[in-house]
Amino acid sequence: MGLDNVAVQWPRTDRRYEPVSPAEFADFAELVAAYPHLPGPAAALAGHIGKTGTVPATGYTELVDLMLGLNGVLYATDADADAEDEDPVIDPDGCAWIAGGVERFVAGHRQLGEEVTFDSVGTLLRTVVSEARLGDHQLRWLEGRLDELRDPSGEAPRWSFTVTELAILGRFYRRCADRGFAVYADC
Repeated sequence: MGLDNVAVQWPRTDRRYEPVSPAEFADFAELVAAYPHLPGPAAALAGHIGKTGTVPATGYTELVDLMLGLNGVLYATDADADAEDEDPVIDPDGCAWIAGGVERFVAGHRQLGEEVTFDSVGTLLRTVVSEARLGDHQLRWLEGRLDELRDPSGEAPRWSFTVTELAILGRFYRRCADRGFAVYADC
């Protein structure tokens, strides 16, 4: 079973988080009909969000962690926290932070084309980091993270996303933030 990020009501009213009605995301499904030339993965993601109010997040975890510089972002976990005390929920402010990071990534990647690969992600992030105030330090961190994502033989992950797909992903978290929803990480 994979990771699903489920839009839920915030704050919770009892011991459980109540899922948001998929009707809050119906316009995502309408994107598929309105734009028949959407790349397949983008159309599938938009259709799934529109029907369920959920992102099948497993495939995006490494990329989102890399672009935001943390681990376990979509799992709503903190590696330093006690697992029993941890509530696997991303609050609306956290959703805004994720959305902002994904939106900035998408805007920056457009100049590299529609296809998002491990190599294009590395190219974009190296450019962004090298222009930062502590660029050398951050560049060393980035290179270390990129190396960690490679398999033992040095092969890069076979990421294959589209900019449009990631824009839809960012839009899901932006919708949650703007409407005061949280996201429950359901593993």
